[in-house]
Amino acid sequence: MQKNVLIVGLGLIGSSLASCIKGAHPSCVLYGWDYLAETKATALKEGIVDRVSASFEEAACLADIIILAVPVKTSLTYLATLATLPLRENVLVTDTGSTKEEIVSFAIQQPYTFVGGHPMAGSHKSGIQARDERLFEEAYYILTPTQSADSEQEIVLKELLKGTRAKFLSMSASEHDQITGMLSHFPHIVAAALVNQADHFNLTYPRSKQLAAGGFRDITRIASSDPQMWTDILLSNHDVLVERIDEWQARMSIVREWLIQGNTAAIYDFFERARDTRERLPIHQKGSIPAFYDLFIDIPDSPGIIGEVTSLLGTANLSLVNLRILETREEIIGVLQLSFKNQKDQCIGQQLITANTPYRCWIK
Repeated sequence: MQKNVLIVGLGLIGSSLASCIKGAHPSCVLYGWDYLAETKATALKEGIVDRVSASFEEAACLADIIILAVPVKTSLTYLATLATLPLRENVLVTDTGSTKEEIVSFAIQQPYTFVGGHPMAGSHKSGIQARDERLFEEAYYILTPTQSADSEQEIVLKELLKGTRAKFLSMSASEHDQITGMLSHFPHIVAAALVNQADHFNLTYPRSKQLAAGGFRDITRIASSDPQMWTDILLSNHDVLVERIDEWQARMSIVREWLIQGNTAAIYDFFERARDTRERLPIHQKGSIPAFYDLFIDIPDSPGIIGEVTSLLGTANLSLVNLRILETREEIIGVLQLSFKNQKDQCIGQQLITANTPYRCWIK
């Protein structure tokens, strides 16, 4: 494939896509654009893109394919600008936004072909230095074509993005927003609400912060997400999320009544159905919320243990995203939590620790 490809936004997603495209299609000419001068300089210096134009408009007019790897509200601004430019006749425009209906509704009114896209992958880190050519591997990449004529453009897009090694799915923009609203956007609201409620609770019971590690920290982990990005996501999917919030409040009202009534059977069934449903979820697939590839290791309270473990992982060139000591077992044994970039590294790490140390390790 010999195409001029413009990637707008060279953060985690944009720069990772650039690496995938360059790896699969070295003959493509990659143009990069970002509002940060430092990011553009890094992209050019490290060969992530081939060229950085003097302006977004100049690069857009040279492109056969334009990828908007920016937040939805920012994409809408770029889409409006594209409509005013003398673009190439058969230019294909796509995006990577987390919501689709708002952007697709706007884009289909413009004088160019648009196919919505959403790679359902992410990382605990952001920015161009966090780029990862394996970021999208085995993740779902949703495409939202708007008409039958887009099927040919879908083929072009899938060919361009084959280096991601993602699993492509096509659906309507409305279906996409309903599904991600339930499985990704709404859980982020719940996690943030739990953290904020606990923070307020801490004013009355200050020691609660000391005890808010372990399980509470894990179930609210996604509350650490970028607030600006999530403000944009919620506002661009507001109708769906209002429905989910109303539904949640109704369900919580029912649970409240069970508690007041002391309805043992209903409460038990509530938890049993949740447990059974969760255990049937696929565990080896990437979903709508970035997975956390954590390994937990029982370690004695002795000097040099952490160095021993990390040195062992280094022999296999395994890269850690995060390392944390969980103080859940006083004095004798602690728990070392290691976070990896992907499941493959997590499994290799577990094998190394099991084979070369006496320490018990496990994956939740």
